[in-house]
Parts: sequence; C-alpha cells; structure tokens
Amino acid sequence: MGGCMMATTRSFWRVALLLVGLTCAAAALAADPPRQARPMAEDPATEARLVVIAEELRCLVCQNESLASSHAELAQDLRDEVRDLIRQGKSDPEIKDYLVKRYGDFVLYRPAFKPTTWLLWVGPFALLGVGLLVLWRVLLQRRTGSPVADLSPEERQRAQQLLKDLP
Repeated sequence: MGGCMMATTRSFWRVALLLVGLTCAAAALAADPPRQARPMAEDPATEARLVVIAEELRCLVCQNESLASSHAELAQDLRDEVRDLIRQGKSDPEIKDYLVKRYGDFVLYRPAFKPTTWLLWVGPFALLGVGLLVLWRVLLQRRTGSPVADLSPEERQRAQQLLKDLP
C-alpha cells in the first residue's frame, strides 16, 4: 500500500507542476500579445535612408532615444512622415529643416550652432569653467588662510560692552 500511495503522490505533483507551467505560459501570452511588424518601405534604399535620417533625430516622447530606436507611437508616426517626405523626393537637409520648423531644434540630436542654441553648446563648458574658477579660489584661500582683522580700540570696546550686556 505504501508503494501505491507514493506513485499517486508523484503523479499528483507532476500534474500540478504541468498545470502551473501551462497557466504561466498562458498568462505570459495573454499579457503581451506579439505585435505585428510594421511594413517596411517598398524600396530598400528608401528604408536605408530613413534609418540614417532617423538616427540623427530625437524621439519627442522618449527624449534620450533616437527616432530610429524608439518604440513610441509618435516615433512610428514621425518615421512614417519621414518616409513620405523621402518618397516626395525631399533631400535630407530639407527633411530635417521641415521637422525643425514643425518641432523645434529639440528634434535634432546635434542642433545647429546659432544664436538660439548657443547656450546649449556653450553652457556646459561655461558651467565647467565657473566651477573650476570657484574651486581654484577656494583652494587658494585655504592655502593662504584668511587673515583675522585686528579690531580698532572703539570696536574692541563695543564688543566688550555687547558681551557684558548678554544675560
């Protein structure tokens, strides 16, 4: 009877593990259904050009990803728009100019050096320079030590009077 009980227990655990595995697999499939791949351009040259342009553009949603690597819906819409502009025969600079006019310089990973973007290009170096200047001044002040100013007789008398007035 002991052998029969062990066989039943083993088969129970096998069935239980099988059910748990099937449940996990079903939950994984239901949670994130596979997405269909977007159709690529009919022309491989158009698609290759799209990738080159999209690598130089910033996703407006993700902000730290290129348009080419972003999975956001807006990024897909922008890639479709770039595809349409390529099909219309626009050059790469014309496409970028169009997107900059529409979305601003932020859409470019490397915006042009012009008055509206000077702070963007020069700002980090200016902050670094100010930080180094402050560090140099602090270190210089520590090295020389700040001299203690001697009090005049009037200031000394006033300080003693203030100390006497304290409770």
